Amino acid sequence: MEKNFKRTLVTCALPYANGPVHIGHLAGVYVPADIYVRYLRMKGEDVLYICGSDEHGVPITIKARAQGVSPQDIVDKYHGIIKDSFSRLGINFDIYSRTTSKVHEKNASDFFKKLYDDDKFITKETEQFFDPEAKAFLADRYIVGTCPKCGNPNAYGDQCEKCGSTLSPEELIDPKSKLSGAAPIKVKTKHWYMPLNEYEPWLRDWILEQHKEWKTNVYGQCKSWLDGGLQPRAVSRDLDWGIPLPIDGAEGKVLYVWFDAPIGYISNTQELLLKSWKEWWQSQDTRLIHFIGKDNIVFHCIVFPSMLKAHGDYILPDNVPANEFLNLEGDKISTSHNWAVWLNEYADEFPGQEDVLRYVLCANAPETKDNDFTWKDFQARNNSELVAIFGNFVNRAVVLTEKYFGGKVPPRGALQPIDEEALAQIPQCRKNLEAAIETFHFRDALKEAMNIARIGNKYISDTEPWKVAKTDMSRCATILNVSLQICADLALAFEPFTPFAAERLRNMLCVGVKAGYDHRAGEGKPTVNFYKAGEGRALHTLPSSQSEPQAGSNENAFRIVLDWEMLGSQDLLPEGHELGKPELLFSKVEDSVVEAQIAKLNAAKAANEEAAKAEAANEVEPQKAECSFDDFQKMDIRTATVLAAERVPKSDKLLKLSIDTGIDKRTIVSGIAKFYAPEDLVGKQICILANLKPRTIFGIESKGMILMAQQGDGAMRFITPQETLHNGSVIG
Repeated sequence: MEKNFKRTLVTCALPYANGPVHIGHLAGVYVPADIYVRYLRMKGEDVLYICGSDEHGVPITIKARAQGVSPQDIVDKYHGIIKDSFSRLGINFDIYSRTTSKVHEKNASDFFKKLYDDDKFITKETEQFFDPEAKAFLADRYIVGTCPKCGNPNAYGDQCEKCGSTLSPEELIDPKSKLSGAAPIKVKTKHWYMPLNEYEPWLRDWILEQHKEWKTNVYGQCKSWLDGGLQPRAVSRDLDWGIPLPIDGAEGKVLYVWFDAPIGYISNTQELLLKSWKEWWQSQDTRLIHFIGKDNIVFHCIVFPSMLKAHGDYILPDNVPANEFLNLEGDKISTSHNWAVWLNEYADEFPGQEDVLRYVLCANAPETKDNDFTWKDFQARNNSELVAIFGNFVNRAVVLTEKYFGGKVPPRGALQPIDEEALAQIPQCRKNLEAAIETFHFRDALKEAMNIARIGNKYISDTEPWKVAKTDMSRCATILNVSLQICADLALAFEPFTPFAAERLRNMLCVGVKAGYDHRAGEGKPTVNFYKAGEGRALHTLPSSQSEPQAGSNENAFRIVLDWEMLGSQDLLPEGHELGKPELLFSKVEDSVVEAQIAKLNAAKAANEEAAKAEAANEVEPQKAECSFDDFQKMDIRTATVLAAERVPKSDKLLKLSIDTGIDKRTIVSGIAKFYAPEDLVGKQICILANLKPRTIFGIESKGMILMAQQGDGAMRFITPQETLHNGSVIG
């Protein structure tokens, strides 16, 4: 039986503060969460919207060390960038705080201490990797080596970013510490563990039996983890950046970031509400929803619920609508390779087009499987949907009203079947839209909102009021009245998806909209927001007990206040209501804009390839097995001069060289055509292994081998004497 909740607490995965957020983060977490919160508030529900920066962990210390700054410098920089970027895209949390706050440090410490005092942890002494030169324990990310699966020489101790394989430091070939380059050794250390295996029976019932309504990708991943058997998971680490363990005998140890970070949801709520936070986290009347990405499913569905269960004072999540991954132009998004579209850069380069990104990311959201973002699709959806359907309909309706009726809503006469049919479709669109959002199918919900625009666009094209006006102005008035009612429906339906365009549309229609409770005043009494027309994002706030604006101040701004329940009611705008000035809701994205973005990505890819080549060139192969001096003495290495060179027919790699060894003139076939042109070799003095047993290659007898040096990137170069020597000089 479905429970009725008094309030909804929505949390978003805390973005990691070692870089900006990109479109993958937005599509996976923040755009769907914002749509959901805006929808609930439009319906007048009490919602709290919580997020903040995750500011502890090894990647931050790695970046700080690389840049020669402190970890605090890194998180301060990116916390500000991320917070500002969200706001510029219309994602405004009730609070966006951080895990380096004093409130969080105390709360996370108290949480750990309660579980510790209640004997909820176990301790283990294990061997962990240690840098003998830097004298520090190494997290997996501080160990690099060659991937055993794809040969990538720069794989991390926990993952190879080239092939995507999950690894352990033990699997790496020739592992090294990122701190000093020394080979890590294993040293015993003691840590505290959350015995997840003890919670497995409860988790099986809670997830697999009680939450079968969860999205298939979430439910399936949870089942896979549970079927594989849960193991104890460490809650502490040997690091100097993080929240210190608040117990004796734990010097030099901090809370592991996976334990620390989700407690940040509670800490941020406490920071915002001070005293009343408990009704949001400790009342069964609250519905808790975690919006996260694919890589956080295990933490929010298994680990954090186990922590909350162990503590005993907190509610559990009712749903965890995680999305899968978004790829970019056919490749996996990579922050380290700059293969990403960064939100802060988008906001700078596409001013006034925030809604386009929100729309495209929702329309193409990776809800149950990975999906792909391309700039061509971005352009096509903007131009053929937002501009040509939504924007085109609104512009025609408002411009024609201004032209024929002085910008006032004209009277509605008797409705014809075509009018009734158009209006009758909208309540069903609303019903479908609501059902989709409430089950976290945001792509389907967006389609229903756009269907209203399609209905309006088709209606005004079929009725052709610009032609009707020539012979029947009263019929023209009815058509435009119906069209404007649909415009008002769109102002409501698109508020969750494209809030900036919805605001511009409200300005044109001169209406306000009732938009839920506002908790950003902290301990002040929750207020009802009324988004006013013509005043940007300014809010007119009223006590929650007051359902309508009072006459008097701001009376003109609130002559009409829309709310969600009015969507599809057919009478949103009364006859004679004065409209504002028409403006375009959306503008076309030109080919040159898209080409510039694609060129930007290609430049990043080229730079990465060059950097990879340069790095590979510096890689040195491990030393081969020892040989004796007698073995070395068997090799007859001499100087020689190239007399002639030509390509070997039917081979792309081989050159046929005629050389003077000082002993004789002979032929050597060598696979160096990729690195040298034949004409560049004549007269060049080289070194050869003269006594190598001859062999036939492509029908040519080759007597000897040219000595070459090969770099890590595969490039080969001759070994040549520093000074010209007599041919046949022995090298030894």
